Amino acid sequence: MSVEKVAIQEFMDRSGVGFGTSGARGRVVDMTPAVCYAYTRGFLQHLEVAHALVPGSAVAIAGDLRPSTPTIMGAIAAAVVDAGYRSINCGFVPSPAGAYYGISQGIPSIMVTGSHIPDDRNGIKFNTAHGEILKDDEAGIRAQTVEIPALIRTDALPPVDTRGHALYVRRYLEFFPANVLAGMCVAVYEHSGVARDLLGEIIVGLGAEVIRLGRSAIFMPVDTEAIRAEDIALAQAWASEWRFDAIVSTDGDADRPLIGTEAGVWFRGDVVGVLCAQALGIKAVATPVSSNSVVERSGAFAQVERTRIGSPYVIAGMQTLQSAGHASVAGYEANGGFLLATDLDQQGRRLTALPTRDAVLPILALLVEAHRRAVPLSALSQTLPARFQELSDRTLARPDRSADRRRRAGYGGDVRRAVRRGRCCRYDRWAADDVRERRDRPLASLG
Repeated sequence: MSVEKVAIQEFMDRSGVGFGTSGARGRVVDMTPAVCYAYTRGFLQHLEVAHALVPGSAVAIAGDLRPSTPTIMGAIAAAVVDAGYRSINCGFVPSPAGAYYGISQGIPSIMVTGSHIPDDRNGIKFNTAHGEILKDDEAGIRAQTVEIPALIRTDALPPVDTRGHALYVRRYLEFFPANVLAGMCVAVYEHSGVARDLLGEIIVGLGAEVIRLGRSAIFMPVDTEAIRAEDIALAQAWASEWRFDAIVSTDGDADRPLIGTEAGVWFRGDVVGVLCAQALGIKAVATPVSSNSVVERSGAFAQVERTRIGSPYVIAGMQTLQSAGHASVAGYEANGGFLLATDLDQQGRRLTALPTRDAVLPILALLVEAHRRAVPLSALSQTLPARFQELSDRTLARPDRSADRRRRAGYGGDVRRAVRRGRCCRYDRWAADDVRERRDRPLASLG
């Protein structure tokens, strides 16, 4: 079989798929099997050069719910097998779940996701056995020269291995006390997020009642930092329809949380980061310069390390804080993604470090803190200095190009009217009365 030998840097320039702050990302039409294969081989060769990959080891592969994701996962699996390694198909799970599984097994992991951007784009996130790749790793991958076969299989993925999903769920069910959310009612805005089932599973597992809303068969580019106008309207409309204590969601790959109050008002991501760190008893935090100054003004932390924008820089900032001797260290970004650099021990239970953006931890931390204090979720922010806004001020001003997709998914032209009609974007498009009836049934009975 003929092969093409290419330098990754050259391939990057000609393919139009380059590195961002969290791996490779580009248009789907540019992310051909050859491109995805080449990047994966470059990543694996970099790990080999760094002696960070054991011969014959496994590599975990996961993805989000974009239509292009399965094909890309297949090309990645082919590259893994051709390089002499075993691929583990974690299926469609959150980015932090795939990374956590890799860390727990001492193996690299690869996540196919475009995060919060529209589905005409996608991306690949690379994780070593210790967490996200950093800037030095990016340089090492760029320096590789790889061989690309003329024919690349895209059906090389083995059957789904559910251990990654189960391990991530247990991470939180075993750390937080049993039934810690008993008596709470939490709405989960599902849309097309890869955590839409898992998030409800965890919240119910901690004792809360869950209302599932907004499930979509069409990929929706939900952003937790530049919040879309329709997501603002939906949350407030749902708040007027339902008696929930909070509404929660994530972006497409569940490394960024979206947390709303009982009134359907979304918290800013950087405010979520501060509240989460406080609730967990974190002593020192790293956060980019773009985050709100409430972190310093709160006086809640022994040290705040400001960084450049991007999770690799936040991770470097956390490492600086750890070197300074702080016992508990975390980081967060303006989008709300929370990174845990050190293990946490509370009441005999341990939450191990997960130094990659995570959406589930801040969601649970805020819900548990509000329940512990017996206050509405909105009251948590009242303990912070006045210089912040609950709602992200980076709502999108430009028209949403996916309006036609929303109409096909059941939103219609007026989101408030769509909610009143009971169009919750589920595959079966529940009627409003049907949804009310289901609210009083156990989660397991929800369709």
